[in-house]
Amino acid sequence: MSMTRRTLISALSVTGLSLAASACSSSDSGGDGKKVRFGYIADYNGASLLAIADEQDLWKKHGISADCKPFVNGPVQIQALGTDNLDYGYIGPGALWLPASGKARIIAIDTLTFADRVIAQPGITSIRALKGKKVGVPEGTSGEMILNLALEKAGMTMKDITKVAMDPSTVVSAFSSGRIDGAGIYYPLIDTIKEKVPDLVEVASTEKIGGNFPTAFVAGTKVGQAQSEKVVKVLQDANDWRAAHQAESITLAARLLKVPEAKVKADATHVKTLTTADLAAKTKDGTVGKWLDGMSEFFVRTGQLQKAPSSSTFYAADAYTKAAAR
Repeated sequence: MSMTRRTLISALSVTGLSLAASACSSSDSGGDGKKVRFGYIADYNGASLLAIADEQDLWKKHGISADCKPFVNGPVQIQALGTDNLDYGYIGPGALWLPASGKARIIAIDTLTFADRVIAQPGITSIRALKGKKVGVPEGTSGEMILNLALEKAGMTMKDITKVAMDPSTVVSAFSSGRIDGAGIYYPLIDTIKEKVPDLVEVASTEKIGGNFPTAFVAGTKVGQAQSEKVVKVLQDANDWRAAHQAESITLAARLLKVPEAKVKADATHVKTLTTADLAAKTKDGTVGKWLDGMSEFFVRTGQLQKAPSSSTFYAADAYTKAAAR
């Protein structure tokens, strides 16, 4: 990680740790009373399973309790894991280079997401038209990921634009006020931007570029296996409840996030959920490994990784499949 990115993430971590307004907190009475500190991003992907686990009392069922806090993105959670301010967190595909670099380990795949876009001000209709222009992006996130993917597809690099590193909320305000020409960003934040710039142009998307972009739950490198086994079972049970009760999961996520249900419903349209059985089968046959390996190879091309490690070094595949079988 470069000094610039390290400094950025360190600064953002302070913001992330302070965002406790939408926190979920389960009872301390479960099992041995061990409370885990769990981070998430305030969207359907990041919040729905935690909202379900709280509502269905799944933490207590598996002998654990949880304190959940929202963060601005995945990298700040990885930072918090490394400084022992969190035990677990949620990351989007753009932050998968961090567990691949050894800063965390993936304990469960959450969803496949297609929420990432490169957006441009009205009148700018292509990636090539952003050449030399200011493009805001939260570094190390899926916003940077989609920007890199779009530039690569257009035969361009970051050197062809003026990249402006910003946290997600600043991207929203900067684009809305016209201070930047484009942005690598994602839903549901794009819906917020559209309220001010309804005729913005989506010049690239993960959906159109194609591929599989997994979101994941991660653990700190010092978190014990026995504790993680309980957490994985909570996530798997919540995942299957979500698969069977999608409408209700949207309601619960909206309640946790304290936002209108319609916004969460719109956000959920950019998500592909999979059952635990499907995820376990895809883990066993190597499909999930291929998703993660493909992402690592991409991050080598962007310079975020020096080499692509095997997914087996940072995804606890055997633990996930064993938990699913119990």
